[in-house]
Amino acid sequence: MDDIEQTLDTYMQVELGHARQCSSGLQAFANVASAIQAGFYDVGIAAGVECMSLTDMGGTAPDVCWEQVHANKAARNCTVPMGITSENVAEKYGITRTQQDTFAAASHAKAHAAQEHGWFSREITPVTTTRTTADGVDQQVTVTADEGVRPGTTVDGLAKLKASFKPSGTTTAGNSSQVSDGAAACLVMTRRVAEQLKLPILGSFVSYAVVGVPPEIMGVGPAVAIPAALKKAGLTIDQIDVFELNEAFASQALYCQQTLQIPSHKINPTGGAIALGHPLGCTGARQIATLLHGLHRTNQTYGVVSMCIGTGMGAAAVFKRD
Repeated sequence: MDDIEQTLDTYMQVELGHARQCSSGLQAFANVASAIQAGFYDVGIAAGVECMSLTDMGGTAPDVCWEQVHANKAARNCTVPMGITSENVAEKYGITRTQQDTFAAASHAKAHAAQEHGWFSREITPVTTTRTTADGVDQQVTVTADEGVRPGTTVDGLAKLKASFKPSGTTTAGNSSQVSDGAAACLVMTRRVAEQLKLPILGSFVSYAVVGVPPEIMGVGPAVAIPAALKKAGLTIDQIDVFELNEAFASQALYCQQTLQIPSHKINPTGGAIALGHPLGCTGARQIATLLHGLHRTNQTYGVVSMCIGTGMGAAAVFKRD
């Protein structure tokens, strides 16, 4: 490993930051991959990190935006709280509370099964840190698994939760993605360099698409972005083995699944953001890691990573197992 790190050092340049909210990790990958394809460099690391526990989740609320935003309806719609966009999708497209809770319970069940089988072990790097207990004692801990997975989550249990965003709503803390901290990174390079360094090649980046959708129903983004990415790849829905579809909310994930007619067994086979969490900057890179390791484990070929994006966007990318 030291030899590889020393060799990689010769390729290192400077860092570049960007932000595209929920797709930041995937956008980072697309930026690095496209620059490599253009010949700007041979090796890059696409990474994303988010500490949502330290973030003011109301930072884009209408009362803190410019006056000009309030005066423009299209711009004002970009400030609709994410939970309300979920309610809008559920109401507009008839996604019921029971459907959402069933989807959420399945996410936890799949993620728990994956943890029990050790399927995440190849993609998770343990993190050792120090925490202070309630008694004021510093304690060293090592985090080896995502902490949001709740074994035994049931539809009946989720049904007892109150709506989070409006009294008559169907979106709850239980059928929404979790507020999480996390980081993920993908090492991207030309095949020539990978072979030179004798590194295992997990897969190839095939295509990428970002689309715009009405911001007040931003959750429908993947239903538009996925067909766009597939068209660029010359593939159809039926040819994709696994869809890592970010579960910002069960309502929007269900809408996208139903609209694209994706079989349930192809959607997030090891759980999604409802169980694993959705650290915004991290998610896209995490999905890529989960997808490619999963394709190798199951000996499948094609996969898609996709997510909705606040302010009215959707992103999707197609990958092929090597």
